[in-house]
Amino acid sequence: MYTWTTMSCEDETAEMLRRAGHKLTPQRLMILRALRHAGGHMTAPRLAEQVREVYPFVDVSTVYRTLDVLKRMRLVTATDMGSGDYVFEWAAEGQHHHLICSSCSGVTDLDHGLLDGLAERLRSEFGFAPDLHHFAIFGLCRVCQASALP
Repeated sequence: MYTWTTMSCEDETAEMLRRAGHKLTPQRLMILRALRHAGGHMTAPRLAEQVREVYPFVDVSTVYRTLDVLKRMRLVTATDMGSGDYVFEWAAEGQHHHLICSSCSGVTDLDHGLLDGLAERLRSEFGFAPDLHHFAIFGLCRVCQASALP
């Protein structure tokens, strides 16, 4: 469980929100802290549950609005991991992507460095400016491929 203490990282993020013209409500700060220290992916409803443990009056719509602001600021990523609900993750630690097995639902992190040159190639060949900030690639993992062999 997350300990609700204020740390300099929250102060830094709060200042970024202020500079971008966003209000710093207690609810927004709690959502920010919970997601920043989640250590991985969280759905908005799960994030709302966690924040309600300390601040019972936070509505899930407040969580979604806050996540939208953080996503537009590129502080948070939103990814469809194939479960039907987006998961959110604090993005300041560096870009990474996900390989998701369509059979066993296993998730493997994919370093952004593997995509070096892809954005430029898409621009030059297709005139397309991709957003390669965070995404998931679906397929079959080694184990599932091996088990599917006759």
